[in-house]
Amino acid sequence: MFKATIKSLLSRKLRLVLSALAVVLGVMFVSGSFVLTDTLQRSFTDLFSSAFANVDVSVSPHQEKGKQPEPLTPQAIADVKSVPGVAKAVGDVQGSARPIGKNGKVMTTSGAPRFGSNWTGAGLEKLRDGKAPQADDEVVVGAYLASTGGFKVGDDIGLLTLEPKKTFKITGIYEYAGGRDSLGGELSVAFTEPVAQQLLLGKKDVFSSVTVTAAQGTSEDALRDAVAAKLGSGYDVKTGATLAKEQADQINEGLKFFNYVLLGFAGIALFVGIFIILNTFSIIVAQRTRELALLRSMGASRGQVIGSVVLEALVIGLIASIVGLAAGIGVGALLAKIFSTVGGGNLHLAGIGVPLSAIISSFAVGMIVTVVAAVMPALRASRIAPVAAMREAATPDRPLTKITIFGAAVVALGGTSLGFGFNNASLPLIFGGILVAFVGVALLTPMLSKPMVSLIGRLLSWSMPGLLGRRNSARNPRRTAITAAALMVGISLITGVSVVLTSATKSIEKLAAGQLQTDLIISGEGQMEGAQATFKRDVLTQVEKTDGVSSAFGWASDGVLQGDSQMFAVAVTDVSAMKTMFGLKPLSGDIAPLKDDQIAIPEGLATEKGWKTGTTVTLQLAKAQPKTYTVGFVWAKSQVLQGAMVLPESAAKGFRSDQINQAFVQVKPGASATDVQKRVEPLFADNPEITVQDRSAFVKQTTSQFDTVLLMIQILLALAILIAVLGVINTLALSVIERTRELGLLRAIGMRRSQVMRMITVESVVISVFGAVLGLAVGVALGVATVQALKDQGISDLGFPWVTMVQYLVVAAFVGVIAAILPAIRAARLNVLDAIAYE
Repeated sequence: MFKATIKSLLSRKLRLVLSALAVVLGVMFVSGSFVLTDTLQRSFTDLFSSAFANVDVSVSPHQEKGKQPEPLTPQAIADVKSVPGVAKAVGDVQGSARPIGKNGKVMTTSGAPRFGSNWTGAGLEKLRDGKAPQADDEVVVGAYLASTGGFKVGDDIGLLTLEPKKTFKITGIYEYAGGRDSLGGELSVAFTEPVAQQLLLGKKDVFSSVTVTAAQGTSEDALRDAVAAKLGSGYDVKTGATLAKEQADQINEGLKFFNYVLLGFAGIALFVGIFIILNTFSIIVAQRTRELALLRSMGASRGQVIGSVVLEALVIGLIASIVGLAAGIGVGALLAKIFSTVGGGNLHLAGIGVPLSAIISSFAVGMIVTVVAAVMPALRASRIAPVAAMREAATPDRPLTKITIFGAAVVALGGTSLGFGFNNASLPLIFGGILVAFVGVALLTPMLSKPMVSLIGRLLSWSMPGLLGRRNSARNPRRTAITAAALMVGISLITGVSVVLTSATKSIEKLAAGQLQTDLIISGEGQMEGAQATFKRDVLTQVEKTDGVSSAFGWASDGVLQGDSQMFAVAVTDVSAMKTMFGLKPLSGDIAPLKDDQIAIPEGLATEKGWKTGTTVTLQLAKAQPKTYTVGFVWAKSQVLQGAMVLPESAAKGFRSDQINQAFVQVKPGASATDVQKRVEPLFADNPEITVQDRSAFVKQTTSQFDTVLLMIQILLALAILIAVLGVINTLALSVIERTRELGLLRAIGMRRSQVMRMITVESVVISVFGAVLGLAVGVALGVATVQALKDQGISDLGFPWVTMVQYLVVAAFVGVIAAILPAIRAARLNVLDAIAYE
């Protein structure tokens, strides 16, 4: 039996390749994910080891939860210097500094920080050109910033810090150890010490941290303990090695999530691959009916027949795992290179390595997936009676009653799991429910395939080849269903996400049109390297005085601590104006200017916390002592400021930044919002991070991020759809082999080669469109369920991406045409006489 199985495999090389290809792609994604994250983790570990190479011990103020630490004073540095074993102690200043390019726009990165510091000349930095800054209006810039922005010594550069735009003269350009332009794609500048303290920390004579160098013969650990004993518990004292490890661990934790995402899509690809392998082995078993039955008649047991099919699956799985692992190493290396040059800016990659997890997962996943997919066909093969060896046709298809009932039960189970998952915010239940629901729908598709395929096929059956193609796609419901189910998975996931994002966009647009009675919105980029795009309160006063402005208000925002809960809060300049522009209606209390010890909250937050008007709440602000506030009023359920609390304007002094980061303007009746916008924009000429937009432009900007999310998901799910396309090719190719004699007879009675190709193409298009229709239906159902579950999160309106859904159908039809090319050419090239004689 072993020899017979191996010979059967080798005699059907095309079948072997097509069977293994789907698994290869899935394994490639899995192994590539592990190779990529392993390479990046080692690269960031090397990066931070280099960054802290000159640091023996570092001292920084202790960080308490919810409270911004006070910077270090010169006295703290003096105390450090007095510790025995300290050779040198240098105060460091660091904070957010965003450079403005020569085009007048703020320079951005793909995740790397933008920061400023004081120039000490004692770290890893070394001047490559020019000299150190000496005057208050002088800076030196990192080589990567200089090359990216096209700056050179002597140029002026605009910088945004805690204060609005200031212009400096570049006196020098510096590099890092080893001649590096940057450590990881960061944009960095260095000021004189007094200027850095004022612009980055907001105070004079203060420091972010102290870098300590040990005297010869003093170990890092001993020095750390001595410094910690001298300073007391109000400081964090760590060795350079500890800091490097902590920073690398933080990055690696983020990479773990990134890896989980990639592995999730790899799981989807493998899930789709199971359908293809299952279909492939089902067709193989049907084609080998006579061969297997002859083996039974010659004395082979059922166990040997099962072993033969499973052995074939193991060989295919082994080959696919080896090829997939090799391809995954290449893909992981390529992605790491792209990340280092694009996503990471200038990250120096460690050598490409193949972790043990990549090898184990590749062989475990590749072989298990293939064997699991082959089990059912193997059991079916073992039931073939010896008398079947005398039949010319394959075993007829079985009734669909049992599989339909079982499929309905599985769909119900998946739906129940989804319901519990959404209600309890349990990701395992949600993902498990989606997986089970997909399996259930796949089990139901044979029942749906005959009527739906027949209906879809009518659109293409205006000629005899089209009619035959339609009937071919409908005559084996199980095979058609499994092939279509592979395509269904990818399209349904994309459709579900599209429904959710369309609904979110529609909800935001409705909110803007209904509740936001504001004409202009002034806002910035949001959170960046620990700072926000902000502007001063007196600029808002100038906005209020601008011709055509009826009223305006703004807020400073920050996180505040209530007990152990981190909450979002805004300190509003004019609560009455907020009430009018946001259409807020009091549920209790009176919406009026807040007193210094009052807060306002939305109904949802009040219900969640059990608060009401008069309830006292103790809040910890970042730069203030804990303070007790009283709930002044609760506003009725609204889509605005959900989950946020409103604090009086005076509370902004306790925020990390007390400047305004968002403002809203209402124009006078009869005034043009466009004209007012033109008069307001010059007020922010020195702050290019701040934009003044009308309501529609703000909504468009807010929802544009959804398009980016959708595009990323479409790219990642493209692999699953590609595997599904291979499934259609595989099914058609094996079907052509199965129908060799039939095709020969059709050619013999006058069917032309072009007509044969058209028949195969119609069959392929019908199967692909059927899979797309199933995917759209399942995706819409998943999307609707998700939107219903997220109603309390602000997605109040259901929207459908009709244009996108039609595009998916068109793409599915195109996919069908592409998938039919190779099988159609093979069918058309069959020798008529050989095909008629084929058995």
